[in-house]
Amino acid sequence: MEPAEARATEPVIRLENVSKLYRGVPAVKNVSFELRRGEIHALLGENGAGKSTLTKIIAGVVEASSGRMIHNGVEAAYANPNAALQAGIAMVFQETSLVPSMTVAQNLYLGSEKFLNRLRGIYISAQQFLQSLNFSVDPTAMVETLGAAKKQMVEIARAVHHNAEVIIFDEPTATLTPEEKRHFFALVRRLKARGVSIVFISHALEEALLLSDRITILRDGELVATGETASFDREKIIAAMVGRTLSAELYRQRDEAKIRKAGRKVLSVQDISMGAAVRNNSFSVFEGQITGVFGLIGSGRTETFKIVSGIYKRDFLRGGSIELDDRPVRYVVPREAVKDGIVYVTEDRKSEGFFETMSIAENLFGGLLAADREQHRIISHAEMHELSREWSKQLNIRAINDNARVVELSGGNQQKVVIGKGLVQKPRIVIFDEPTRGVDVGAIAEIHQIINRLADEGLAVVVISSYLPEILNLSDRILVCRQGRIVEEFSPTEATEGKIMYAAVH
Repeated sequence: MEPAEARATEPVIRLENVSKLYRGVPAVKNVSFELRRGEIHALLGENGAGKSTLTKIIAGVVEASSGRMIHNGVEAAYANPNAALQAGIAMVFQETSLVPSMTVAQNLYLGSEKFLNRLRGIYISAQQFLQSLNFSVDPTAMVETLGAAKKQMVEIARAVHHNAEVIIFDEPTATLTPEEKRHFFALVRRLKARGVSIVFISHALEEALLLSDRITILRDGELVATGETASFDREKIIAAMVGRTLSAELYRQRDEAKIRKAGRKVLSVQDISMGAAVRNNSFSVFEGQITGVFGLIGSGRTETFKIVSGIYKRDFLRGGSIELDDRPVRYVVPREAVKDGIVYVTEDRKSEGFFETMSIAENLFGGLLAADREQHRIISHAEMHELSREWSKQLNIRAINDNARVVELSGGNQQKVVIGKGLVQKPRIVIFDEPTRGVDVGAIAEIHQIINRLADEGLAVVVISSYLPEILNLSDRILVCRQGRIVEEFSPTEATEGKIMYAAVH
């Protein structure tokens, strides 16, 4: 066989019996994995299954404890992501790694700048490149001013710009709208046509089945299945991931008899406005009921509920009114809302949800301190760890112990810590913003159970989600947000994905 032919048939990446230990605990155990040239390979598994660890070994982010990697037929171990990038391997991280204080264009060209640069030329070049990818992002904007979806677009564009032969996408579509996802899928297919090899990590199983050529599934750090995508369906994937089927449990059709009736009205919002983001928005929230809120990015859904929870301030003049238990309220800071029993569980857990270098116990106790009415309090470590053990058990937070730093946890367990920080405050109204974004099917089921339990206990629950099956499954009533206000309300029995989406875009 000629050298060129041998190179064409040789996998671009081959991992042989790779393991990675953290504090003696294996995150990946004896995994062998192949990535062929010009293929889209979906890597699936629950949070904590080892997907990100495995791909970070390939991308030079972490070093394997044992085993070896073969890159283009040569054994390789990259000391850092820049060394891997120079060798043709790029990774788009689930949590973006952009420089917040730089512009989009500067981030795009970071590491590949010329000796002399004209800023205007960089902006024009970046604008043309972003437009070629169908990404609507202003190249002159500071990254710190962008939302999660725009940051993800810049992260993707930066990887593509480096002309890597291997690109690893870790949850690339979690923050994208349906239209943006279509553009992304088209981009991935164009990359494949150019011979680029792609590893695609996603919790959206439908995307993996639609986009990939092959699928590999990890469970508890071990490889449990691999093969051509045509040999898999949703049920087979879930069974391999968690050892049981969860589709019926996660996204079953609502039974009319199980739809909760509205209890006492606890929150009334009338004509609130905040610039162009929220415009004369009105709605109510009731005890003992889950109010689902659907809207596309830019619809004002998140901004509306950040106003309710004191994170954003509504317009001072003609900003509308908010009543809690028939009492007018206007919160200056979130602490005031927390003391009144309103908790907002953020969609951006890394930036807004937890202190990543602090332990589980410290994060949970921090939530309790935020709601404490006492100005001065002596912190008891015994009380802190007792609280942590209680809530870790209730929420099934999986960690070595409650001294584990939150940054070391999987995405699903990090999300449970964020939820726990809110629930320790004993709220009356809980607002969940994208509660299962970047979370595996096992953790989704657990989070859904938590949300349902809160409503069954009589709390007023709001769930903001861009995933229609989740809205249809959880909600006792469904509100649709468009252009800064609620435009439609559905009952779960009359709602369909088509009706909700039509209301969201027309």
